[in-house]
Amino acid sequence: MDFASTEPAFHFRAGTQPLLISMPHVGTYLPPMLAERLSASARQVPDTDWHLEQLYNFADELGASVLVASHSRYVIDLNRPPNNENLYPGQDTTGLCPLDAFDKTALYSEVSQQPDAAEISARRDAVWQPYHQQLAAELARLQALHGTVALWDAHSIRSELPRFFDGRLTDLNLGTANGASCDPALAAQLLAIAQSAPGHSAVLNGRFKGGHITRQYGRPADGVHAVQLEMTQCSYMNESWPFAYRPDLAERIQPTLKHMLQAVLAFVGQGLSAR
Repeated sequence: MDFASTEPAFHFRAGTQPLLISMPHVGTYLPPMLAERLSASARQVPDTDWHLEQLYNFADELGASVLVASHSRYVIDLNRPPNNENLYPGQDTTGLCPLDAFDKTALYSEVSQQPDAAEISARRDAVWQPYHQQLAAELARLQALHGTVALWDAHSIRSELPRFFDGRLTDLNLGTANGASCDPALAAQLLAIAQSAPGHSAVLNGRFKGGHITRQYGRPADGVHAVQLEMTQCSYMNESWPFAYRPDLAERIQPTLKHMLQAVLAFVGQGLSAR
């Protein structure tokens, strides 16, 4: 089947400090030719990382660059490898162009409506590739200016999803690809800050160790430190339709998020002075 989209693959704001915040799963756009093939529930894009731009509304104040996906992850998942390799071997995950939702319900009304190899390739060219080209280009720009840079990959997920984990998920899930994508000293600082968040739990490299973006771009030996934060949506929003933002909850966790990003900036600033 053909694939076409009139929407840009991303929205981007360039910052002044050595920090790029990536939001690959906040997009909700479904091209009409795709939406008509999806089930009614899939068209509500329930597996979106809702409201992260609002939650991170202090990003501009920090001087961070911000890269935000426009298309739903049901079009293509920007945090998966382009070859659809499973990042968690032996565990159930969704793919590059998902066929089912997090609750395992089918996305497409009929099997015949699922994308073939040609359509997957077209989606990759139209949406996945531009996002990653911009991400790589911005990291290169910031590194040319500052020497040492940080990439913060921002995510959120429902707190209970039996498909992916047992029971209730830890609130703040920091991932550094088991220490490969950022300096362990920085990871330890971030974990300490996260663990001090009132009323919230935190873990480093637990169920979520970082997806393709963290693993692909994090090169601490070369001055690029990448961290993924997967946080429970109940920390800042309602987890059921219509997925309303909860300012009363968000205000409790935002100071911790800001504190972590300030620590990231302080750390890479030290890296610059040491070069």
